[in-house]
Amino acid sequence: MIDSSVQGRSTVQGRHQQAETMGLLSCLCCAVVSGVAMDVYVHYASAIWLVSGRMFVACSAVVAVCAVSSFVVGYARRSSSWNLRRGWWVPVRRGIEILSLSVVYAATVFLCMYALLRVANGAVGIETLRSYLPACAACLAGVAGYVTFVQADLLNAKTIASLLPFFVVSGVATAGFTTDDPYWWRNNFSQLGDRTTFAARMFNSTLILAGICVVILSYFAVSELVTTYRMRLRWASDSAEVEIPRFWARTLCLAVLLTLSGICFAGVGMFRYTPHPILHNVFARGLSVPMGILMIALPWLAPQLSRAIYVVSDLIVAVIAAAGVHWLHGGNTLTNVEALACILFMGWFIVFSRQIAAMEADRVYAQLTATHPAAAAPESRLSPEK
Repeated sequence: MIDSSVQGRSTVQGRHQQAETMGLLSCLCCAVVSGVAMDVYVHYASAIWLVSGRMFVACSAVVAVCAVSSFVVGYARRSSSWNLRRGWWVPVRRGIEILSLSVVYAATVFLCMYALLRVANGAVGIETLRSYLPACAACLAGVAGYVTFVQADLLNAKTIASLLPFFVVSGVATAGFTTDDPYWWRNNFSQLGDRTTFAARMFNSTLILAGICVVILSYFAVSELVTTYRMRLRWASDSAEVEIPRFWARTLCLAVLLTLSGICFAGVGMFRYTPHPILHNVFARGLSVPMGILMIALPWLAPQLSRAIYVVSDLIVAVIAAAGVHWLHGGNTLTNVEALACILFMGWFIVFSRQIAAMEADRVYAQLTATHPAAAAPESRLSPEK
C-alpha cells in the first residue's frame, strides 16, 4: 500500500507544472477571444478596413492584446509586491516593470504577427486569407497566449533577451516589406525610417522599443549581479576571499553603459535624419562608444562572468572594426556594416543575459541546497551523474 500522505503529496503540482497548466488555459481563452473578435471584424467592418494592410493591423493588434493580457496575469499573479509592507516604492516599481515588459511583449507579438500575415498573404492571396483569418487569429493568439503566460510565470533575463532578436528582425522585416522605397538599402538603415510612411514609423518604433528592452535587460542584469554578490558575501566564511574591489563602482559603470546603449538605440528611432540630422548621427554613431567600452572593459566591469564571454566580446569588437575599415576603403556598403553590427550587438546581449540567467539559476540552486541538503542530488534522468 502507498502511504496516503505520500500519495496526496504526489498530486500537488509544482510551480513549473502549474505554469504549463495555466498556460494551456490561457491558450484556450486567447484562441476563443481572438477568433470571435476577428470573425466579428471580418463580417461587420467597413470596406476600407478590409483592405489587406488595415486588416492585418487589426488582426495583429487583437493577438497582441490577448498575449499581453496573458502575460500580465502570469507575471502579476505570484507577486507579493502589491502591498505596502515594504514601502510604497515596491508596488510602484513592480507596476513600472509590468508596464515596460508589456510594451515589449505587445510590440514583439504585433510585429511578428504582422510579418507572418504578410508572408501568408504573398503565398495564398488576400481573398483566401480573409476567409481563414478568424481561424488564423485564433491559432496565433492561442500560441502567443500560451508562450507569454509560461514565460511570464518563469521570467528571467534569458527570456527577455531571447525576445530581442525576434522583435528587431520582425520589425525591420515588416518595415522592409511595406516600404515604398525599394532602393533604401543602397544608403543605410536610417533611410528606411527617414519618412512619414507606415514602414518608417514601424522601423523607428522598433528601434525605440528595442532600446527600452535593452534598458529593462540592464535593470534585471545589474539586480542579479548585486543579489548574487551579497549572497556570496553573506555565506562566505572569509568575506575577503569573495569580495570584489570597488564592486559598487564597477556595477554603477556597467549599469550606466548598458543604459546608454539602450538610450542610443531608442534615440536613433526618435530622431529621424531629415528633420534632426545632428541628433540622429549623435545617437547612431554614439552607440558604438558605450558598446565598445562595455565589451572591452567587461572583465573589469563584471569579473563574475566566465572568460568565454570576454573572448566573444573582444572578437565582436574586432569584427565590427574590420568591417568598418573595409567600408571606409569602399569594399562594402554602410547598410551591411550596420546590419552586421546590429546582429552582433543583439547576439552579445543574448549571450550576456544567458550568463546572468545562469548565475541566477546557480544562486537559486545554492539557496535550495542550503535549505534542503537532499536537493543537492541530481534528479533528472538525463543527468550524466545518474
